[in-house]
Amino acid sequence: MISNLKRVVASVSIAALALAGTLAAVAQPDAARRAEAEKSARELVMKMTPAERLSQLWMCSCAIPRLGIRHREWWNEALHGVARCGLATVFPQSIGAGATFDSELEFRMAQIIAEEGRAKHNLFAPQNRKDRYLNLTYWSPNVNLVRDPRWGRGQETFGEDPYLTSRMGVAFVKGLQGDDPKYLKAAGCAKHFAVHSGPESLRHRFSAVVSKRDMAEYYLPAFRALAVEADVEAFMGAYSAINGVPCCANKWLLTDILRGEWGFKGHVVSDVGAVQDVFSGHRFAKSYVEASAMCTRAGLDLYSEWTFKGADGVLDLLDESEVVEALVRLYTTRVLLGEFDPTPWDGYGAERIATPEHRAVSLEMAEKSLVLIKNNGALPFDPNEGPIAVSGPLSASELPMRGNYNGQAAAPVSVIAAVTSEAGPAVQVTDEWGDGDTVIYCVGITADEEGEEGCGMDNQSGDRTCYGISDVQLAGLRKCRTSGRIKRLVAIVFGGSPIDLRPIVEVADAVIVAWYPGEAGGKAIARTLFGRSNPSGRLPVTFPKSYDDLPDFTDYSLAGRTYRYATKEPAYPFGYGLSYTTFAYSDLKVVAFPDGRYRVYAKVTNTGKVAGEEVAQLYLRAPASASDRRKHHLEGFARIALKPGESGEVTFDLNREQFQVYRDDGSTFVPDGETKVFVGGGQPGFADVLTGTVSL
Repeated sequence: MISNLKRVVASVSIAALALAGTLAAVAQPDAARRAEAEKSARELVMKMTPAERLSQLWMCSCAIPRLGIRHREWWNEALHGVARCGLATVFPQSIGAGATFDSELEFRMAQIIAEEGRAKHNLFAPQNRKDRYLNLTYWSPNVNLVRDPRWGRGQETFGEDPYLTSRMGVAFVKGLQGDDPKYLKAAGCAKHFAVHSGPESLRHRFSAVVSKRDMAEYYLPAFRALAVEADVEAFMGAYSAINGVPCCANKWLLTDILRGEWGFKGHVVSDVGAVQDVFSGHRFAKSYVEASAMCTRAGLDLYSEWTFKGADGVLDLLDESEVVEALVRLYTTRVLLGEFDPTPWDGYGAERIATPEHRAVSLEMAEKSLVLIKNNGALPFDPNEGPIAVSGPLSASELPMRGNYNGQAAAPVSVIAAVTSEAGPAVQVTDEWGDGDTVIYCVGITADEEGEEGCGMDNQSGDRTCYGISDVQLAGLRKCRTSGRIKRLVAIVFGGSPIDLRPIVEVADAVIVAWYPGEAGGKAIARTLFGRSNPSGRLPVTFPKSYDDLPDFTDYSLAGRTYRYATKEPAYPFGYGLSYTTFAYSDLKVVAFPDGRYRVYAKVTNTGKVAGEEVAQLYLRAPASASDRRKHHLEGFARIALKPGESGEVTFDLNREQFQVYRDDGSTFVPDGETKVFVGGGQPGFADVLTGTVSL
């Protein structure tokens, strides 16, 4: 137990608390450069006629040849690789990235996306192509939260936790936008702002009822981090409404909070068709023209609609200054992207796309995303112990590797192909099991069965309606076990959201959750099965025991949701994941600094027989007198690689803001008394953790 914390000696520099490494060193265009770009943008906008200005407010912005302005299609995607534009390195879907608990790796992935995106942009530019998905404004990352595991788009997010999501989101944006002091390598976009996580079938007319406390405590922090810390270039307004006001027409959200409180300087774009929804879905405006004007007045800059022809009268409802300011923000982004100038990346070409180095990072991320749920000693296995059968409905398919919003990989491999390659020619690998075999059985779902509106096998809502795997898949898995002929049964479970693992765990000797692991997913799984990679992923979302344990899907209050507000025991908790080795924690220390920050130290020892990586997690719990609704909340994580018997130290930096508690009106205070600090390989109550206290 730690109390009465000592102040550090004067010789310790406060500057030493600054985050080390690449993330902290990123230098994007500063305020002076943005002001310069804004001046250039304003000069262009002031030369436009009213009709020309109208043509620039839309997703498909028209060319203005007399001003040297090319046609621009703003829509592009890059959640886990450059999407929908042919060959690209395909990384694990975002939920798998969240499972890595590795923001540095996310940063490296985003750097690769920006590099490949620039190369593709250069390749298509000479063709004067006007297609979608060719520009450098990427509508990524998705920093909504998985408040309900039935939401089909949960796969696009980093999970259920605001802190994990903010760290991964900031890393993505900094890696994507680059470190050039004059130009953005690419433009990121924080979506979907805000409070958007289903139901998909209602998204064009749904209004989430959300308290001020829930907004401030849970739904907004990740967005704030992208605006304040990462200087993300764009925000995307959601389809849905908050407390009756559509997000894209919500002045409180887009102007008061985003531009006012957070100081956001970039542009705001609507989700595709969301301006139309203000009229046709929410009935918040009397016409499409009125909806368009309403959104601009609220702080929206770009309408993601198909054509501007349907709103010719919008300029009659707006002051000239309102249109000009929206366009200046849009053209500032275009200037910062180097649209009118040479940039440092103009020489990038095909040689920078899907390189061996890039694909190696995809493999690393896939390996770190795999979550070992159960292992009774079956893994890792020795291929010399008998033939290996790779079976199940997803064993020979590349489809479960992809996720949604994906690119096309150069050489994706299925699980059976990867196991065959990894095992080598001296090992018998088949797709049918027999006596004495080790069976790898691949089950789960794909992005064809969950996603956004229009996806899904049952009702095309995109959301999950069934928690378990199909009866056919479960029957096949049970048949393997009940035959009594096989030696070991390992289940690989694909999916972008929680799946009922209990019947799978009952049958299989080992279970791995693989998510949608990207182009190298098959190889990552094979290497892990053979022990060439030690699984180190952790669940970024709670796996409930049943959908019956969840509140109503349309209820956006937080009671009973996620690990923070849980009222029922989960099947598998947020932060959970096993390893082929074991780790022990000791020597917890907390040091206080004069400016109100703290540094937490802990010793981690590999007590097992093989090398592995541990994900150390730090949680805080406010004093009982503070009336904090959160059971505890994640405020730090760190990866550490250790050999057998080796020890190392993990450190966590905490600022005063991380100790704050929220009032009903959304305001905050730092409570007096002892805040508990937990450090270990998972949540307190679900893992062995060290406990200390901080007296504030």
